[in-house]
Amino acid sequence: MDQLSTGEKVFNVCNTIFMVFMAFICFYPFWYIFINTISNNKLSADGKVLFWPQGIHFDNYKTIFELPGIANATVVSVLRTVIGTVLCVAVSAFLGFMMTQTKMAHRQFIYRFFVATMYVNAGLIPGYILFNYLGLLDNFLVYVIPGAVSAFNIVLVKTYVESSIPQSLQEAAEIDGAGTWTVFFKIALPLMGPILATLAIFSAVGQWNSFMDTVLYITNDKLQTLQYVLYRYLSQAQAMANIMAQNGGGADMAATGVTTQSIKLTVTMVTVLPIFIVYPFMQKYFVKGITIGAVKG
Repeated sequence: MDQLSTGEKVFNVCNTIFMVFMAFICFYPFWYIFINTISNNKLSADGKVLFWPQGIHFDNYKTIFELPGIANATVVSVLRTVIGTVLCVAVSAFLGFMMTQTKMAHRQFIYRFFVATMYVNAGLIPGYILFNYLGLLDNFLVYVIPGAVSAFNIVLVKTYVESSIPQSLQEAAEIDGAGTWTVFFKIALPLMGPILATLAIFSAVGQWNSFMDTVLYITNDKLQTLQYVLYRYLSQAQAMANIMAQNGGGADMAATGVTTQSIKLTVTMVTVLPIFIVYPFMQKYFVKGITIGAVKG
């Protein structure tokens, strides 16, 4: 390799410094929130915790999950995220694959019908009436069924299959007697790893963060999600701090000094942390899937 010129060396140094600075800007807000949730709450409230935790403790997280309804809401959120993600990925993968089958009757019309739903919807009131008619109000299924079919996901899968899976594979399988189901499960599905990981990220983040469907369609306390319960507590942070102080047992809580700010920061971290942990393990599939799946429609 030729030696780098002075200008190229200067550029590489400046580029590295710039990238490190940008990475710091992106990462620091999460780090700031985290260290303030495990630091002495009084120091945190005074703005003295900036880069490193001080007076480390985990009482904020402990007491958050001891609040009424949190444990049950966590179970509901985990279940809706897992079930909703699996259902969405499975349905989107199959429908996206079927949209590539030229022998499917009325394929173009059905595909355009799916795409039209990205731009037009019935609205809030008709949707509420429909869910009521279907018996989905105060029903766990209201979390997973409406999101099972996503036009955007179908477009991504269709484009990925057309771009990455040679048509000759399916033709060879059909010559050997394989039907549509066999082609999908034994040929197409094993090759869809990157786009399926992309759909899983989209769906999981959406399911985990969603709380408006709880506001609109759920009145049963047993079906409330973690996001909704934390949002409700967050809007009443001072009252929440008082409850935590009462449940904390005096001396221990006095040492950590529960504050409104510590409540808000801890709630924020609880909602973000699961996705923040999962995403790095799926990033390489996510980048490849979203790139190939968005090349053409």
